[in-house]
Amino acid sequence: MMAFKERIVEPVTITAGLRCLTAPNPSPMTGPGTNSYIVGHGPYAIVDPGVDDESHLASLVAACNNDVAAICLTHRHPDHVGGAALLAERTGAPVYAWPKSELAHHDRPIYVDRELVDEQTLDFGGLSLVARHTPGHAADHVAFELPEHGILLAGDALMSDATVVILPPDGDMGAYFNTLERVAALDLRRIAPAHGRMIDDPAATIADVRAHRRQREAQVVAALSVETAQTPETIADVLYPQLYDHLKTLAVLQVRAHLLHLADQGRAVDADDGWRAVVGEATLSS
Repeated sequence: MMAFKERIVEPVTITAGLRCLTAPNPSPMTGPGTNSYIVGHGPYAIVDPGVDDESHLASLVAACNNDVAAICLTHRHPDHVGGAALLAERTGAPVYAWPKSELAHHDRPIYVDRELVDEQTLDFGGLSLVARHTPGHAADHVAFELPEHGILLAGDALMSDATVVILPPDGDMGAYFNTLERVAALDLRRIAPAHGRMIDDPAATIADVRAHRRQREAQVVAALSVETAQTPETIADVLYPQLYDHLKTLAVLQVRAHLLHLADQGRAVDADDGWRAVVGEATLSS
């Protein structure tokens, strides 16, 4: 788990035209807080303004010299979008986000001025941002690539020292595996996550995340049988015995995300009394 003391309290320059300011919302889910990124040399784009905190939003505006051209959202979860409406009202900047016809359970409503398109290039203050649709953590998740610097503003697609949470039905494990493949194919030198420190070895990090997810899915398969149905709760108790009660709900959702992915592949079935392995899969895992 990321240490809260790692929170960035002043805008930090990552490279020319890219700075980071961490919102004051540390928690077990957000680590030190949500990283807001300031892009360009003026006018500026702000990627993920974070929570509705007056001091944080004022610091973002001041860092932009009151010249904010756009507010870009990686997705609609409250720790990313909470301050967007007030920031838009204060600066007059349009909000950019991936289109979504219906909000998911964890989403925060926000008026979107301009809907993003996959591989769309946006130019702000002498820097280009390329929008990359990266679903998995959320259906509307977008990462922003700075091709001149080989940096990806990854949102919650990847993060340092922590595992991305997949919350079905809006979160989708199969989509997340595809996103990992897509990000791995980009020409990246660094990844700037929405939580935690910079990732300086993208290829190795993506490979580790992919291996971890595959291992966890194999453990879910091993917990299934043809004869005895299992619930996501019982499987989570086996796979995550060390978690406190308030995190068990998230663990159950992770297991369910893997089960749904296995079902899509024909490797598990949701029976009336719980989840079971298919015959061939049970033979392979025995």
